[in-house]
Amino acid sequence: MTEKDKKIGVIIHWFDKISVAVVKLASPLKVGDGVKAKHGDSEFEFAVESMQVEHEDVKSAKKGEEVAIKFPQKAKEGWELFAAE
Repeated sequence: MTEKDKKIGVIIHWFDKISVAVVKLASPLKVGDGVKAKHGDSEFEFAVESMQVEHEDVKSAKKGEEVAIKFPQKAKEGWELFAAE
């Protein structure tokens, strides 16, 4: 598995009105990291600008944690996040 194929997590809940995803992390993640959201033929990249755990702002999160991340465009439950190239 190459670095660009590194799975970061999967969206387990999507808040449509505020474009926020709850992501179950498979790898550590920190604010500023570039990620790629993928599902089927749809994908887009963005930098993580903010994360929350239990409604508290955090700068980083560990594998296994569930974090809320603001997305720049629409996604849904089941989408996967990977490290951006």
